[in-house]
Amino acid sequence: MTGLMALWLPILVASVFVFIASSLVHMVLPWHKNDYPRLQNEDAVLDALRPLAIPQGDYMMPRPTSRDDMKSAAFKEKMERGPVVMMTVFPSRSMSMGKNLSQWFIYTIVVSIFAAYITGHAAGADAHYRRVFRFAGATAFACYGMALWQQSIWYGRSWALTLKMNIDALIYAGLTAGTFGWLWPR
Repeated sequence: MTGLMALWLPILVASVFVFIASSLVHMVLPWHKNDYPRLQNEDAVLDALRPLAIPQGDYMMPRPTSRDDMKSAAFKEKMERGPVVMMTVFPSRSMSMGKNLSQWFIYTIVVSIFAAYITGHAAGADAHYRRVFRFAGATAFACYGMALWQQSIWYGRSWALTLKMNIDALIYAGLTAGTFGWLWPR
């Protein structure tokens, strides 16, 4: 077994590499440019929503109040009439990404800690590069990618978007695995 304290360097370096790679993927490459299409009547939709002062949060419309309500004719008619919406409302703000980027970096550290913990127990000290790569990579991929599938299964997110994000997760997992293999204590 290799303890977490012995793995602080690969944890930190892998987190930095993933942070840099994700910045390149999202800001330099056109890969995610069209992930969220623009509504043709965006201004009209925003003008209609603005006076409602909807608080920040996640919403579903139409939303039944109970199981019995789901079976009611009125609710069924709302569903058929549409639209059916899953919506996240953000607070009005500038486009500053500082808070988001800070949280993302902390998340990359947490993922690297989980990869270190599992790899440290599975591969042990003096493990070969390929063994470290395999465990660290599988763990990092599970963390970065697998939970995204739930968004497509339950909330209707485009499977194409989920697939693209899982390709990103594979890149991040490869960077994490490679860094762990390179900096593994020997």
